[in-house]
Amino acid sequence: RLSSSMKFKAFLTQNGMSLLEKRFIPALQKMGKVCHVYLTRDHAFFLHNLLTNDGVQSIAEFKKESLFSDYRISSQTDDRIAFSLDLSLLLRALRSAAGISNHLQLKLVKKLPPNCTNSMPFLTFETKGYASAVIQDIPISRPLSRAQLLELQTALDDAQDLPKTLVGVSELERLQSFVERMKQLGDVM
Repeated sequence: RLSSSMKFKAFLTQNGMSLLEKRFIPALQKMGKVCHVYLTRDHAFFLHNLLTNDGVQSIAEFKKESLFSDYRISSQTDDRIAFSLDLSLLLRALRSAAGISNHLQLKLVKKLPPNCTNSMPFLTFETKGYASAVIQDIPISRPLSRAQLLELQTALDDAQDLPKTLVGVSELERLQSFVERMKQLGDVM
């Protein structure tokens, strides 16, 4: 566990695995290597550049039911947890888990990696197939503090105030590049 006051555990649904593995994570990867994952009681967000304002900002918001079943979260920050992770590691874990089973459990844990003296946080994927069980640990950043969560929530709230059709970008080339990278999500944006 990360701490006795911070817990997250959920099962990724078949639909959630398909959405993330085939559509959203590959598209998000084109925007940047690392993103924030922000988990609340009702939603899971994948956020790019919300705190840095460095490049195109993107927000992928999912109702918990569209990705997960048996979703449990608790923290001292109003049941909100946020951390950053490497999208290529997340995609690799999703793809290998999809090859084993449709039953994938995610949870936040703190473990002592080999050759380290301090434990580190991980997002753990646990898959159980007919003949095997596989556990994969994706290293994540330390969860955001209460102040950082407030800053993230404020940036998210500010971004939500933009009209859904407006993409705030300073240069036309950046917008064109962004649209090219987002094509695989669908015909309408």
